[in-house]
Amino acid sequence: MDGHFVPNITFGAPVVTKVRPYVDRPKAPKGNGTFDCHLMIAEPKKWVKEFQKAGCDLYCFHYEAAIISTAAENPTDHSEIKTSPKDIIRFVHDHNMLAGIAIKPETSVDVLWEILENPIKREVPDMVLVMTVQPGFGGQKFMVSELPKVKALRQRYPDLYIEVDGGLGEGTVDQATEAGANVIVAGTAVFGAKDPVSVIHLLRESVEKSLQSTL
Repeated sequence: MDGHFVPNITFGAPVVTKVRPYVDRPKAPKGNGTFDCHLMIAEPKKWVKEFQKAGCDLYCFHYEAAIISTAAENPTDHSEIKTSPKDIIRFVHDHNMLAGIAIKPETSVDVLWEILENPIKREVPDMVLVMTVQPGFGGQKFMVSELPKVKALRQRYPDLYIEVDGGLGEGTVDQATEAGANVIVAGTAVFGAKDPVSVIHLLRESVEKSLQSTL
């Protein structure tokens, strides 16, 4: 979070650099140890290199930022050239990371079809993130209104990694996984729990149960 794309500010690449030595890198794409970095920032292309150097494995940026931001490739650079979601996805892949693309609640899922169906594979995201709250602050109420987006994505792309972020916990995770989400982000539900480990197990079990029901 940069205080521009969203009104809040939070940690950046230096924190990833400090944590990375304590977590083994994934042995396979999207495996255990994957650092999935969700960038709620106004200039997503500028920070790709910095997060790659810090140890990021999956760089997830916002569609809404990508369609209005510049093609500058470094934090101190300036450019009059505009970038695009496809351009950033390709740039992320060129830096040996997986690419994720996120949409806010007010953004229609329809904007993703052209991106996901692009015949140029280097420009296709590895994951889609559907925000189930407004990005920027933790502790918000889960927006069930966003689940039709998840269902539409799952119907079209049975093997796609679909992430949901916002308001996920014991009372809401099953709704998300039944809709088709297979990557769950939880902050308040985990860090505010008396027993965070049990909450993590519960979230994981919901995903696994949903996956089993589709086999």
